[in-house]
Amino acid sequence: MSNKVRLQAMLQPVVEDLGYEFVGLEFNPSASHGLLRVYIDKPETGVVVEDCARVSREISALLDVEDPIPGQYTLEVSSPGMDRPLFTPEQFARFQGEMVKVSVLPPLDGRRKFKGRILAVEDSDIRLDVDGESVTIPHERIQKARIQPVFD
Repeated sequence: MSNKVRLQAMLQPVVEDLGYEFVGLEFNPSASHGLLRVYIDKPETGVVVEDCARVSREISALLDVEDPIPGQYTLEVSSPGMDRPLFTPEQFARFQGEMVKVSVLPPLDGRRKFKGRILAVEDSDIRLDVDGESVTIPHERIQKARIQPVFD
């Protein structure tokens, strides 16, 4: 089990028990100083600084006890923001119709980056409209995905 999966299994119940949606996490380990960023949301009202501080205190206490990350790291708790990251096929389905930027590994048809509108989610495949062309991306190949807000 990867560190990211283990951290999610440990932190998601804490976030949800506090009444927030666990959006996902980014974990960037580093030999000198890593970064653990946890995204939370409250769809009805949104998240304010006090919400992030509350969740941060609880997560911090758990991480101090469990000590799952070797070395030094910074913990950040954040709202997903307007350029919301997408982590699961369910999140892609929830935001169907939105514009997204997606990075994949290994490259798909020679490309690592795609920008397009979410057309559908079929099993764990994400289908995008990229410049008028339908592109299917297997979810397990997605390294990073974010909604791209469109301002009129």
